[in-house]
Amino acid sequence: MKPVRKYRTSDTVLFILLLICAALFLAPMLIVLMNSFKSKFFISSEPFKLPTAETFTGRENYLEGARKIKFLNAFGYSLFITVFSVIGISLATSMLGWYLTRVKSTFTTIVYYLLVFSMIVPFQMVMFTMSKTANMLGLDNPVGILVLYVGFGAGLGTFMFSGFIKTIPLSLEEAAMIDGATAPQTFFLIVYPMLKSTAITVAILNAMWVWNDYLLPYLTIGIEYKTIPVAIQYLRGGYGAVDMGAMMAMLVLAMIPIILFYLVMQKHIIRGVIAGAVKG
Repeated sequence: MKPVRKYRTSDTVLFILLLICAALFLAPMLIVLMNSFKSKFFISSEPFKLPTAETFTGRENYLEGARKIKFLNAFGYSLFITVFSVIGISLATSMLGWYLTRVKSTFTTIVYYLLVFSMIVPFQMVMFTMSKTANMLGLDNPVGILVLYVGFGAGLGTFMFSGFIKTIPLSLEEAAMIDGATAPQTFFLIVYPMLKSTAITVAILNAMWVWNDYLLPYLTIGIEYKTIPVAIQYLRGGYGAVDMGAMMAMLVLAMIPIILFYLVMQKHIIRGVIAGAVKG
């Protein structure tokens, strides 16, 4: 028989505190969802009230918002940039992390700590020179911005992959090379499959960042190729006129894909973070 666990008062208090924190975290999203079905004239005056027969607009806000910001176009740009940025970050940082971990030299040590240092440098500190350089190099388009995202995501990705790779026995790679495997074959056939949890964690963290990012796309590809966050801010209108109903509706549509992605992949997050921090 399994021993019956005795619950203490502290467990109940902790549960209540976590429940309150969860409610506080979910409240803003629920308020946005609730107001997305209300007329814009009632959102400001009754922001915390449920829609009534008088204030309920059905799907009108969604249709109007999608028309105003050309939602399908914005969704396409956001999806393209997010998917290929995440793929690029995952592949580039996993290979770099493997190289920096297995090849011990002054050069690799310096590169590793430079990447770790890049994680604490605020984006605002480099955004002017970055946007100017991106324009000069022709990176101010949906394909070019992928290079910028891979660069900005290199620090965290390399740090997490390096930490996990240190736990992989070197004998596995040596055995593969003795059997005639090349370095790329050793990485993609032996090492990379073992990085699944960390790779998924890196993908989730970067997908949430890239999908919701406003500043980088706005500075580089903003007007011509609007992503969802950039397109939504154009609902503000001029002279303080804000279509709050349409804005709330578009915010809901913007949240849905990334929330679904997170819910599907969430079980890998803690496992991947712990694995990447074991010897990082």
